[in-house]
Amino acid sequence: MIRAMAAYVRVVDAVNYRIGRVMMWGLFVMMGILLWSSISKTFFLPSLWTLEMAQFAMVTYYIVGGPYSIQLGSNVRMDLFYHNWSPHKKAWFDAFTVIMLILYLGVLFYGGLGSTAYSLGYWGDEPLSYFTGLITGSEEIGRLERSSTAWRPYIWPVKAIMVFGFFLMLLQAISEFFKDIARINGQEIGVARA
Repeated sequence: MIRAMAAYVRVVDAVNYRIGRVMMWGLFVMMGILLWSSISKTFFLPSLWTLEMAQFAMVTYYIVGGPYSIQLGSNVRMDLFYHNWSPHKKAWFDAFTVIMLILYLGVLFYGGLGSTAYSLGYWGDEPLSYFTGLITGSEEIGRLERSSTAWRPYIWPVKAIMVFGFFLMLLQAISEFFKDIARINGQEIGVARA
């Protein structure tokens, strides 16, 4: 069982590590968009797309980069009592909190699927069957949701990115749970980085 968990941790950590390293450059994308927004508002006609595009870039940056943050342990933690605990007690506490995170991410993932299905023109209440139907050809994309702003971009791409990020975060949370289980059993599993 530990061998299977270690293989899962290796694969998920490696994927999220590489994606996270790429997403670090997203900060420069946001800076470029906001710089162009400032330049266009000062010297030219203001661009309609810059505010929403910066928001979409920010969502991509923190949602898809979130699993990397979890992997590095750079997420915010209330450390009132935690730092005084033994590694074994920390592992038990971390395992419990990761279970809560997994449940929360599962709800977010399912809700994100429903929201993405809605943005693709599906008004039912079974998003999983809708996406299965899209793959098999029994469902079609309906009227696509658009933003209510002057630029009016389609909403489904950013919602799909959010669902992808929630999925990666769910995989990483399960990886962290496996690491905590190994620590509880006195073992250490992780990924070696190049």
